Amino acid sequence: MAHSGSNSNFFDRVQYITEKILTYRKRKRRIKKEKRAGKNQALDWIEAFLWAAGMVLLINQYLMQAYSIPSGSMINTLNIGDHVFVNKIIYGPEILPGLFKLPSPFNPKRNDIIIFENPTYISRGPAFDITQRIIYMLTLSLVDIDRDEKGDPRVHFLIKRAAGWAGDHFFADNGEMMIRFAGEDRIISEREYNALQGWDHNLSRLIKQEQYAAINAWGKAEAWVSRGLMITEALTEKASSLQNSYLDSIVKERAYYETLRKINPNDRRYTEQLTRNKMGWYIPEGRIFPLGDNRDNSKDGRFFGPVKISKVLGKGMIVYWPLRRMKVIR
Repeated sequence: MAHSGSNSNFFDRVQYITEKILTYRKRKRRIKKEKRAGKNQALDWIEAFLWAAGMVLLINQYLMQAYSIPSGSMINTLNIGDHVFVNKIIYGPEILPGLFKLPSPFNPKRNDIIIFENPTYISRGPAFDITQRIIYMLTLSLVDIDRDEKGDPRVHFLIKRAAGWAGDHFFADNGEMMIRFAGEDRIISEREYNALQGWDHNLSRLIKQEQYAAINAWGKAEAWVSRGLMITEALTEKASSLQNSYLDSIVKERAYYETLRKINPNDRRYTEQLTRNKMGWYIPEGRIFPLGDNRDNSKDGRFFGPVKISKVLGKGMIVYWPLRRMKVIR
């Protein structure tokens, strides 16, 4: 009988505890329901929005961010209007937009599609930069308040291909890039090197090789005009054939200074400028050399030089919009 009474007491205690737990949970649900019923619906919406906005900001800032492609400098890899997601964590995210970049064990590799701060961008101040980037992130790159006097977006970030690495020396030969790697004497064309690596991205050219005669003529004509000399009819005709075409400003500048040096060989300024033009681009330690895949329509490292690795913010992941263009970025 004692054994039976012990079992009865045990089950009574279990029943009591179970009832207490269920009563507590029921009371908690009731209180929560009453609070929700008494809460202003507008506050509910604001709370939900702030929570969602906070999550979007955290994801964009530290994991991946949406960007819109504004120009044709990466055609056909990335087209104008493509919306892309960029891996922000791989090279070390910023603690705040534009401030305090965290270190990372990973650096950009040659041929990566990278996003970085435009070296020629003139900031309007930290407060504006942070506000602009928060709005840009919250709207998944649909709203950009950073615009110029014409209403066009100011280019704060650039997306290019990491074509050169520390120790490389790049040269331009009528728009085609040649590379001399660190410690080597041999110069190899970029296209040949890419083929050896098995990289099949398309390097687009808009200028045909036969147009370079007109580009050189244009540079010579500008040099003659700058010195008050009469341009010959043949030179005028050759230069004018380039109208409504793309221009290789590097080749035109070379022809310009070569002509000025011939006109006045005693002026060392022209020799120095010409030497600088022909020297190409050397990539020092801690920097990379970004180039656009659409070479004749890209403002890249050829114009602003190698970029600090610390200014690289992420790596291109996927094109997510438009749907017909959805793909992994390579």
